[in-house]
Amino acid sequence: MERIAAAAGVSRRTFFRYFDSKADVLWHAFDGEVRALRAAFAAVPPGQPLMAAIRHAVVGVNSYRAEDVPELRTRMNLIGSVPALAASAANHYDAWERAVSEFAASRLGQPADSLYPLAIGRATLAVCRSAYDRWAERADAGLTVYLDQALRALGAGFDQAALADGE
Repeated sequence: MERIAAAAGVSRRTFFRYFDSKADVLWHAFDGEVRALRAAFAAVPPGQPLMAAIRHAVVGVNSYRAEDVPELRTRMNLIGSVPALAASAANHYDAWERAVSEFAASRLGQPADSLYPLAIGRATLAVCRSAYDRWAERADAGLTVYLDQALRALGAGFDQAALADGE
């Protein structure tokens, strides 16, 4: 932490005025992604099908510059492998899931805490976490490729025929 603070040109104490804990340093970018996801949902055209809209928004928000990928991969590997960081995930993932559920609720004309919006939010989070984990582990394709595939599969109900047709 001292090296990070020094690189930022501040003291360790000043650095922690911006972050409550070491874990918050890693989650800071993720919280910005939740805000970007909400903004992407706000810009979705009204006629776009629900799951396609979610897929486009999530993939769009997760399009990173090549120079940002190593840091992102390192961050995701740390969060997945360090128990204290994994334990800090719940609140952050909950905010992401809520953003999806609220969007789904608005499209379905239902309260955000009703069954379908909650199920859509949680299922979307689950397939996206799977895509992130696979991407971080393999590094054989771009993150958006994994996210797009996982969200297409969710939208198709994991129907193999629909997935083979590229729907």
